[in-house]
Amino acid sequence: MKKRFAVANIRCEGCANTIRNALSQRFGDSVEVDLEAVPRIVTVDLAEEEDEAFFTSTLRKLGYPLIDDETSGIESAVMKGKSFVSCAIGKFNPTKEKQ
Repeated sequence: MKKRFAVANIRCEGCANTIRNALSQRFGDSVEVDLEAVPRIVTVDLAEEEDEAFFTSTLRKLGYPLIDDETSGIESAVMKGKSFVSCAIGKFNPTKEKQ
């Protein structure tokens, strides 16, 4: 089932590349990042019940929490720092073009 999530800290194609690369092994090409939406939307096809927990925990590890996630001021600052690094990595490791 396709599900949409509002995600914080996504700013550019580098961020989107990092998210797609991190999630592609489990979700394949079903991960879509809408950079035009405000807030940014990530859409993914969730086949199993535990897929959503994996999805959200992976995003948090990269510094991209869901908009609805409760974060403290310090945790929010840490997430922004992580997302900055993840973004830079995504700029240098773009996803492969869909054929």
